[in-house]
Amino acid sequence: MLEIPVLISGGGPVGLAASLLLSQHGVRSLLVERHGGTALTPKARGINARTMEVFRQCGIEDAVRAAGLAEGGTGLIVWTETLAGREIERRVPGRAIAKNMAVTPGKNCLCAQDDLEPVIRRFAEAAGPGELRFNTELTSFAQTRDSVAGILVDRTTGVETPFTARYLIAAEGAQSRVRRALGAKMIGEEKVYDSVNILFHADLRQWVKDRPAALYFVELEDLRATFLTINGRDRWGFLIHSSSKFGWKPEDFTPEFCASLIRKGIGVSDIPVTVLGVSPWEASAIVADCYRFDNVFLAGDAAHEMPPTGGFGLNTGVQDVHNLAWKLAAVLRGKANKALLDSYHDERQPLAEITTRNALANALSMGRTERQSGVLPRREFLAEQGLIFGATYASGAVIPDGTPPQALADPVTEYLPSARPGGRAPHVWLRRGNEQISTIDLIGSRFLLLAGAEGEAWRRAAQAAAPVWPPLVAHGIGATTEISDPEGKWQQAYGIDADGAVLIRPDGYVAWRSRSGIAHPEIILRAAFDRLLGRIPAMA
Repeated sequence: MLEIPVLISGGGPVGLAASLLLSQHGVRSLLVERHGGTALTPKARGINARTMEVFRQCGIEDAVRAAGLAEGGTGLIVWTETLAGREIERRVPGRAIAKNMAVTPGKNCLCAQDDLEPVIRRFAEAAGPGELRFNTELTSFAQTRDSVAGILVDRTTGVETPFTARYLIAAEGAQSRVRRALGAKMIGEEKVYDSVNILFHADLRQWVKDRPAALYFVELEDLRATFLTINGRDRWGFLIHSSSKFGWKPEDFTPEFCASLIRKGIGVSDIPVTVLGVSPWEASAIVADCYRFDNVFLAGDAAHEMPPTGGFGLNTGVQDVHNLAWKLAAVLRGKANKALLDSYHDERQPLAEITTRNALANALSMGRTERQSGVLPRREFLAEQGLIFGATYASGAVIPDGTPPQALADPVTEYLPSARPGGRAPHVWLRRGNEQISTIDLIGSRFLLLAGAEGEAWRRAAQAAAPVWPPLVAHGIGATTEISDPEGKWQQAYGIDADGAVLIRPDGYVAWRSRSGIAHPEIILRAAFDRLLGRIPAMA
């Protein structure tokens, strides 16, 4: 009998990230993946800046960037009749403009999934105590009050291994066996439109070198498709939209037919094209109504399927497990009540519904279905700054401070940094000695208390009130402290006085804030931890 604290079913980017994060929290886990290795095709490619912040926190940001396309290789989005023909329009994505990039120490990254997964796998295997097993499948499971029991099968030998796990994370993708076994109700629209992904080799540099883009849309009356940049030279994806609208069936997409469509999209009939793979699929816009089923948690595409228009799927999934990992660690170490785990659903599920609706709206505006037949997308497309950075959590793992939420004209595209509890801790450039660092760089696998220049009482209280787990690190920000604020922006960005303090969770979200100093700060911090970790009722 194999006994493991956390079993992770699924070895894509979400499952691999879960393994790495749990190891960094000191939690032993086992990841099982039915395939023999990591992804063989590009699949998802765009990693948004918030996910790159997660990778930065995990210590893998540089490795991910090195595996992806060099910076500057995808500055545009281009619409054409054909790649070699008339250009309809080009845009700089709203996410890439200077104002939006200034809110983060990181930048978006284009790294195809078959290049990304080996990076996360390498770090996850090196981190320990997590273990990864490929060619291994979860075939059955059942829950008891305090555990999940089931069978793992080695797909090479057929050997069955019974297991018991305290918790199970289902990160198996859209076809999740666990999700179906749980009977999770999916909210939204299934099979909104069909598409075909084609991976191919062809040298397209002469048509892209002067207009480097992540996406080149082809808009013909008898072909709607997108060239997807992978390496910017000779390895590309060709995504055919709503193939059934043109009378094509999945079996029609032979290598020869695919090559002819690619040449049609290029607008050159004699260019050499080598088709490497073909994948028909259907886009859905659905979200599970529940993310937690006692000891089982849904994450990634097992929890939410969304159209790729906007590139939210992989990013939302990685951020799911970033939210979940520290909570599981706190409970498994006996330092938090199991009620803390309810906050995973409370925080992530509503955000997934909003994100999925916006991904679908992007797709509809670009004529992916019969409902609308536009060419150019709505103005929100690739400008969803508010969705990426502006999520505000409301759960038992957040202590409100009475301040009202920000009023935004468009919460999808607008983001105003705020340290109001429940929001992402804002990025501010600071200095530690001769080193420039971001507030984001201070966040790790622990709680973080940031106090103003006159907040020494909070720092002393943090040392006295620090729980055994999760660990708590405290820093003062000011001219006479270890970390300085040379531009004088930190205090205003975090909305506190010089003697105030902010408590940030391990996933980078603000848990609690005191605008100014207060009597008995040690008692206040202990009470805050008791409430955040579910050890006392939220209304206490």
